Amino acid sequence: MTPPVIEEYVVSRRGSGPYAIITGPDSALWFTMVHRGRIGRLIPGQEPMVHQLDADSGPTVICNGPDGALWFTEYRAHRIGRITPVGRITEFAPPTAECGPFGIAAGPDGALWFTETAADRIGRITVDGTVTEYLLPRAGAFPSAIAAAGDAMWFTMNQANAIGRIGMDGRVTVHDLPTEAAAPVGIAVGPDGSVWFTEIAAGQIGRVAPDGRITEYPLPDRSARPHAVTIDAYGRPWFTEWGANRVGYIDTDGTVTVHALPTPASEPHGITMGPDGALWAALETGVLARIASTRSLA
Repeated sequence: MTPPVIEEYVVSRRGSGPYAIITGPDSALWFTMVHRGRIGRLIPGQEPMVHQLDADSGPTVICNGPDGALWFTEYRAHRIGRITPVGRITEFAPPTAECGPFGIAAGPDGALWFTETAADRIGRITVDGTVTEYLLPRAGAFPSAIAAAGDAMWFTMNQANAIGRIGMDGRVTVHDLPTEAAAPVGIAVGPDGSVWFTEIAAGQIGRVAPDGRITEYPLPDRSARPHAVTIDAYGRPWFTEWGANRVGYIDTDGTVTVHALPTPASEPHGITMGPDGALWAALETGVLARIASTRSLA
């Protein structure tokens, strides 16, 4: 098996914390810098651009909005942010104070849906800034990442050891995980409607099939701390191993393959498909890693 070619692009100094990453509507890579209060933008081959927020705002997850802008959560400032491709920033405060927004994703209804880790709520914000909040049926659930699938949003309940589903009417369904204390974090949806998620404490990748059946895939290194997950052009889930300095994927037959990153202790977090057809990961060392995504890896 031929390993992927992994290239590293320095976008900030060490410790700035590149955390989440997405390909924006302008075909550039956009990423959060959680420890510096910044939103970064990179066109591969060019110098990165940086947009400054409050230094201690803690921008975490970023996504594409239905309005041609990018939307992001400010975990420490308890706000939802919006940034246009030219860098104009608007910020909104949810009704619940100190709610700890973390995950965010565009929904099928033309709004943005986000998790409130400290308030056991799922929030919905329209593009004009109107926020609605939905209380979860479990206390202390620590809802984390969120993704759209069909006519609903799916999210990880990190401390409740479950995956949640919320319909556009606000009705919540909870799916308990087979493994105790798995602590799910990242989540993504495949082309067949399967919901993939990482189990950071169990060292596994999970899948909720369209029929609701849950399958878990143990990683070769159960202490790897898988964090984020995305879907590549072939429908395979790729994930970061935050605690083991690796990225990996699961093939259609359930085989798990992992690859080491070039720089030791780089702490990979977010991962996404890039504008160039490669996978890109955000490394807390101030680097974005480009991982060749070819069918030869299958």
